[in-house]
Amino acid sequence: MIETNDLTKKYGELFALDRLTIHLVQGDVYGFIGPNGAGKTTAMRILATLLQPSWGEATVCGHSIYSPAGAKDIRRAIGYMPDAFGVYDDMKVTEYLEFFAAAYRIQGPARRKKVDQVLEQVDLGFKRDALVTSLSRGMTQRLGLARVLLHDPQVLLLDEPASGLDPRARIDMRELIKRLRGMNKTIMVSSHILPELADICNKIGIIERGKLIFNGTVEEAIRKVRGNAAFTVSVGDRNEEAAKVVRGYPEVESVRQDPKTGALDVRLRPGHEDGSFLPERLIRDGYRLRAFKEKEVNLENVFMEITKGITS
Repeated sequence: MIETNDLTKKYGELFALDRLTIHLVQGDVYGFIGPNGAGKTTAMRILATLLQPSWGEATVCGHSIYSPAGAKDIRRAIGYMPDAFGVYDDMKVTEYLEFFAAAYRIQGPARRKKVDQVLEQVDLGFKRDALVTSLSRGMTQRLGLARVLLHDPQVLLLDEPASGLDPRARIDMRELIKRLRGMNKTIMVSSHILPELADICNKIGIIERGKLIFNGTVEEAIRKVRGNAAFTVSVGDRNEEAAKVVRGYPEVESVRQDPKTGALDVRLRPGHEDGSFLPERLIRDGYRLRAFKEKEVNLENVFMEITKGITS
């Protein structure tokens, strides 16, 4: 559905996008992660045929971005929601959507039916007669999503859809994207709300200074950062004593005691993933287990580990 090969955009000596190569199939939800200025918006604008690359190839739904006919076909096949988009404040919500439906040549009763349908999809039906200017930021984002759904696109390019939203509105937006995933849409979504992307995406790309530095599944990213399996263990006031015992287990590579909680951070040797032997042996050795859990690595950990924090 989306394929790029060495896609590049250069301004003078600056690479806004540096040889981006990705491949998305139908139903993929691709989390595009990177700091401001990393190249996410540039990539999306190129895929939406709003910006010409310096070189490289890109196709959307099999259509080349370079072909005039292909560009028209791409625009029919995609729904592009930029981070900031203009709205007509003096229109009602239904008038706003009917205006864009007319632009997509949806006519007569079919237009009104389609407007009602997308309002229901984004849970905005109760605001159908409200002026656009009266909507909150979260509702405005939902209206923008409704607009790009009017022509039932196969591919959605969502640039920071949760930007500026409060926690409840972010949850609402996440649930909307989950619903679209259930409709087998192919979605590329950029966001700084990293834990939210882990919940909705099956693939992620981490981009920095225009260059894709990781491309794969969330699970692959976590494995890349986590390395050896690690666990948190606590036996109360005997943690220091237990640390010496655990260090003697052949499966254990290292043990570190947390200076604040006293709990043990236990890392296993390569090839050992199952840490269930830890509580079993500690109990056998006469310790009373207070806590035991595998140390989690989330998308924020992955981002901080893989990137260098360079934006220019």
